[in-house]
Amino acid sequence: MKRIAIQGIQGAYHEIAARKFFKGEDLTIVPCVTFKELFQKMAQDPELLGIVAIENTIAGSLLPNHDLVRKSGTAIIGEQKVRIAHSLAALPGQSIEDIKEIHSHPMALMQSQEFIDSYTHWKAVESDDTAMAAKEIMDNQIKGRAAVCSQLAAKTYQLEVLASSIETNKLNYTRFLIVANPAQAEVLLKDVVVNKASMVFTLPHEEGSLAKILAILSFYRINLTKIQSLPILGRAWEYQFYINLTFDDYDRYMQALDAVRPLLKDFQLLGEYVEGAMPNGEEI
Repeated sequence: MKRIAIQGIQGAYHEIAARKFFKGEDLTIVPCVTFKELFQKMAQDPELLGIVAIENTIAGSLLPNHDLVRKSGTAIIGEQKVRIAHSLAALPGQSIEDIKEIHSHPMALMQSQEFIDSYTHWKAVESDDTAMAAKEIMDNQIKGRAAVCSQLAAKTYQLEVLASSIETNKLNYTRFLIVANPAQAEVLLKDVVVNKASMVFTLPHEEGSLAKILAILSFYRINLTKIQSLPILGRAWEYQFYINLTFDDYDRYMQALDAVRPLLKDFQLLGEYVEGAMPNGEEI
């Protein structure tokens, strides 16, 4: 049985992503209050896996998580893309007219703002986690309160779904990274044909340095799917570059890496894995 650490509690979108990635496998979910705690637990337990949200199609990149992955020393072994469909859930027997407060994570509230604003008597209250907002309602039997959460969270905490798919933008997807300690990553990826890589590096502070890297990747027909820059603390106007590459020929990809490495500083390969497929739009 695999054990996987998530940020949040059972019913959180991280659990949904984990169960989709390891579909059909028995999982033990290890809740963590923060992403920092997640990586601390992984450092203490080499067999523990982790799953980390890294990017949302509406909110953009989760920049602190890029840095946590880099510093953790873990390896990315896969990714899972999930359509985020929010539900409004309350105690059984409650109706929308009974609701006075809406509790959820700030991001979920923002993503459902149009629906929430259509009920002028509601008060939106921020919570640490979507699933925690649901659990608090059930644990304390709070009437007049609803949570914006996943359908899994509503089911887990025995709440009734009053409205489904209340997010304003239906093209709301989050990309999650599955990470493991390097020794375990090697075992899990044995015989897996990878087609994506994530890495981070810095560049000399000189004109055209990034353009040279992009030109080499293009020459080797390597597809750059994402580039994200983060400032380096204590080094004014210098940046780390996080990039994702996809490829259909591993040998050509390795040739491209050999060609660009002499031009890079502080290079770190974060992981090689299989690119995650886009979800089919199912409600979650």
